[in-house]
Amino acid sequence: MDLNAIIENMETGDQDAALMALQTYNKKMTQCFTFTTDEEEQRERLGELVLGFLERDLQPSCQLACLETIRILSRDKNNVAPFITHTAMQTLSRHAGIAISHGNVDCEGSVVLVPFAENPDLEIIVEALKSICNICLHNKVAVQVGQDLQLIVGIAERLKQCGEDQWNHYVRFFDLRLMFLLTAQRVAMRTQLLRELRGVSLLSNHLDATLGLCWPDTFEVGRAGVEVDPDSEEPSELPPLSREKIERAMEILKILFNITYDANRREVDEEEAAAFRHLGAILRHCLMSSADAQDDTEEFHSHSLNLLGNLPLSCLDVLLMPKVQQGSIEYMGVNMDAVDMLLEYMEKRLDRGKKLKETMLPSLNLLTESARIHRETRKFLRMKVLPPLRDVKNLPEVGNALRNKLVRLMTNIDTDVKNCAAEFLFVLCKESVSRFIKYTGYGNAAGLLAARGLLRGGGNPGVYSEDEDSDTEEYREAKSQINPVTGRVEDEQPNPMEGMTEEQKELEAMKLVNMFDKLSRSNIIQPMMLGIDGSMTQMNSGDLRRMRDQIPQGQQLHLQTQLRLEPQQQEHKKEQQDQQQQQGSGSEDEGEVE
Repeated sequence: MDLNAIIENMETGDQDAALMALQTYNKKMTQCFTFTTDEEEQRERLGELVLGFLERDLQPSCQLACLETIRILSRDKNNVAPFITHTAMQTLSRHAGIAISHGNVDCEGSVVLVPFAENPDLEIIVEALKSICNICLHNKVAVQVGQDLQLIVGIAERLKQCGEDQWNHYVRFFDLRLMFLLTAQRVAMRTQLLRELRGVSLLSNHLDATLGLCWPDTFEVGRAGVEVDPDSEEPSELPPLSREKIERAMEILKILFNITYDANRREVDEEEAAAFRHLGAILRHCLMSSADAQDDTEEFHSHSLNLLGNLPLSCLDVLLMPKVQQGSIEYMGVNMDAVDMLLEYMEKRLDRGKKLKETMLPSLNLLTESARIHRETRKFLRMKVLPPLRDVKNLPEVGNALRNKLVRLMTNIDTDVKNCAAEFLFVLCKESVSRFIKYTGYGNAAGLLAARGLLRGGGNPGVYSEDEDSDTEEYREAKSQINPVTGRVEDEQPNPMEGMTEEQKELEAMKLVNMFDKLSRSNIIQPMMLGIDGSMTQMNSGDLRRMRDQIPQGQQLHLQTQLRLEPQQQEHKKEQQDQQQQQGSGSEDEGEVE
């Protein structure tokens, strides 16, 4: 049956004829995700007719067929015009059970938004939700209409019923998917969900119920029904989460990321801080959990890490709060399971070497900030990443240790990657310039030091606790021979000026000055100097004269030559111009004689 025949059956208004035609069309198009422009007008007409049918009192099978057709038609992003009107979206939201009625008023006279659940049929609800998701994904006008119709309020009301069994996985999943699409595209809806609807607490509770959590202590999370053997020396492994739970949990994490994107850049009150700590404890549990499939586990952990990075820094202490148990990683009396997992996750992404900015930086930034504010975390990470230095013969960037890998990142082509790697190591060194250079070499450290105005050393090292001397015997013995620029003991090199007379040395110095001057005049290099604040600034002839006046008389040859070079070259250039003019003049005279 072609599209024109289906439209003719729909136009008759007969339910049975329409049902048969739509079921035929839906079966034929169920796997179609790309559309041509050949039948664009017919598809638009079919969409209008189907919406008109949904306004009538239909039998459930016909309602379902109509919604399936809308779901298929809404895959065409260029042909969603019939579905983005207020009337169409209102009709779909009623069938999805998330439309709201403004008829109820509380005792204070304010309007109460109540979900208008017209259809208890779960298949119809799911099909309507899928259609709205498609429409909002492809069209921004539809998102604005969804905001006008307060769809997010209807979804939030149904999410509050997360403990009830009447809603199956698909209703819950597409509720969350639609909420994600709305909050991803509208700041106003993010704010409404966060403030008016108390989104952090609402979604945290929904995540709690989805994962089936229990709370042995205030910030200590367990899995309901999972028994832990207190006598076992092996760490207790949680059973993997089902695919359905993982899918819903990841949607919740994405929504929470949308509404908390600026939480770590603003002041939060006590109530918000408590909600964020509660969420942080759940996220710690997410990091320690796994799914049936490895790919699902990695994606689940990635969303958890991204959200953890949004939380205020003062709330990250929940990562260290669980009690130390048999099989846990303990350091200074603190449970370091979560920190160790973060470090392992970061190193795995680093070893893969793909999309480091997207995959590795969230975990690296989280470790950096945790180390900055928690002494135990910093000391544990320093023990893992910057153990006492023994290898002084190889460059800091050479090797397979985590320190070597991170030092290699400090010269990465991506500015964000290299800055984050340098910042992490700098924090582990307690922002001490000398210690930072010790572990990375001055050449690798120069970028961060220049950006912070620390090339002269010194600076404010921040507020950190004292550490014991970590120098090994191997390092102390070789310390005086280590080249601070490369960070290793260099082989003794022959003196290139050995056997030269003073005149030859002066000639080589002049050659070097001329080469530098040529590069500078060609704008290939720019002579720089350290400013008073420790940052790099451009040099000019006045700076060179001041430097000349500050050094002993016998050492001024280099600077004097460079200062004299500019007027000499200008004079030479003028002489060449005069010669050219004279030659041109001579040619004209000769022409006149002839």
